[in-house]
Amino acid sequence: MFFPVCANPMLRKANPTVWRAWRSWKLSLHSSTARASSGSGPLDRSEEPSSVLTQKSPHTPVMLKEVLHHLDVQPGQVVLDMTFGGGGHTKAILNMVHEVTVLALDRDPTAMSLAQQLAKETFGRVKPLLGRFSELEVLLSDMNIKPGSIDAVLLDAGCSSMQMDQAQRGFSLSKDGPLDMRMDGERYPDMPCAADVVNTLDQQALASILTAYGEERHARKIASAIVEARRVNPITQTQQLASVVAGSFPAAVLYARKDRLQRPAHVATKTFQALRIFVNDELNELHAGLRAARSVLTPGGRLCVITFHSLEDRLVKRFLQGDDLSNLDQYHFSPRKRGAGKEKLVYEKRDGGMVDWLPLRRKVITPEKDDVKENPRGRSAKLRAALRR
Repeated sequence: MFFPVCANPMLRKANPTVWRAWRSWKLSLHSSTARASSGSGPLDRSEEPSSVLTQKSPHTPVMLKEVLHHLDVQPGQVVLDMTFGGGGHTKAILNMVHEVTVLALDRDPTAMSLAQQLAKETFGRVKPLLGRFSELEVLLSDMNIKPGSIDAVLLDAGCSSMQMDQAQRGFSLSKDGPLDMRMDGERYPDMPCAADVVNTLDQQALASILTAYGEERHARKIASAIVEARRVNPITQTQQLASVVAGSFPAAVLYARKDRLQRPAHVATKTFQALRIFVNDELNELHAGLRAARSVLTPGGRLCVITFHSLEDRLVKRFLQGDDLSNLDQYHFSPRKRGAGKEKLVYEKRDGGMVDWLPLRRKVITPEKDDVKENPRGRSAKLRAALRR
């Protein structure tokens, strides 16, 4: 259950070195299995707010106006928020349309505690679902919700501000904490964390991960530095890893990279992104979430997907175009080559038939300048909206 990267033939072909390392690791670890269920799992109520609906969300919702516009929720409809997080989008939907039911999915128990509190305040208008994208169809079946019965779906991929701001979760390189990065928290105690990855996999596998999921040009240099450092002491803290990565570069280039706001970006940023994606199997989960959305949406239902880096956006774009991602191999890891002939870019459509989606906007939607100033973390967000045929 914790090693779907190995089982997926698409990623096995794209990264055989990583797959072999995971397979060997899997055999050496004791994997526990648990079935996620609605509202189950350990919940952290230590910071439970008195009023979730009226309190400002700990996660500033990205492109809220654009999401509400393209979802176009109507009274009496059922909406699926596949990444509840801090509940910002869900609360906006509830405040805008009072006669609506929101199914709130999240794999993070901390987010689920907020969803459960919101469910109490809204007298059942919110239905919490604890689980991953890949578990959604089972969770909905347990609630007797049939395929093709949901009117709108929102999928906000990536890491939430709540996760980034909590040092003990291990997502942020600017705050020292245990090198964890598991979005599921402690739901699966035997699930490998980021520290397991950097201290266990060999140099070639680490370089493959950084290249595939971080698009890191200096992957080999960083992987070598990690292997050398862990021979002295295990790498268990976030800032310890950040220092190891920084140590493999000259001091002059430590903050030479720039983000989209032209602000200095730490050289370990892509390393942290790659590890987070790998630990949480985010690309496979995103693909599973898109397939689940296609299954649960009613004809004419609306889908909005927010992504935060190019790997996610390319996957979403090609899914909505009807590309057969099961045979895509490396195509969602790298952009299509410029100047390639159209005949080389023809992909097999699902079942060889009509594409399932009608785009609501021809081009990808990005945040407005004022939104970026108000919420800099959303600067790289991209929104794609489509209608289920």
